[in-house]
Amino acid sequence: MTMPRGSDGTASGSGWERLAQAVSEVLPPVEVDGVWIFAPLRREDREWGTAVLSRVDGDRRRIYTARYVLAVKGKQRGKFESTIQEVGSGPMDALARVLQEAQRRIDDEHPPSSVAPESWFSSVVAPADATPR
Repeated sequence: MTMPRGSDGTASGSGWERLAQAVSEVLPPVEVDGVWIFAPLRREDREWGTAVLSRVDGDRRRIYTARYVLAVKGKQRGKFESTIQEVGSGPMDALARVLQEAQRRIDDEHPPSSVAPESWFSSVVAPADATPR
């Protein structure tokens, strides 16, 4: 996966990789059919990242927001916190409208980047007792 770069041009992969691992502990990666990542924000000694994930559940699409905070400097360097929250569900064809509305509401000059789920989860380490699917 090509990792997004922060505003200072440095790679910010560690936070995304750790977030993908945290998500994989809540959602089976094989069920995730869409990932969109927003440019990470760096302020002082922390980096914040947000991803939106989609998965199909029967005839509905479930949408999740995954966020992380990573200490990149200071005494707590390397400290990582994440949250994964289901934020909604809807008909299968509603995804494009939801993404357009989200973009309009945040009024960000940099829209979220679409990342192939298999690429985003490529660094995920499966538990030792996991059986292949």
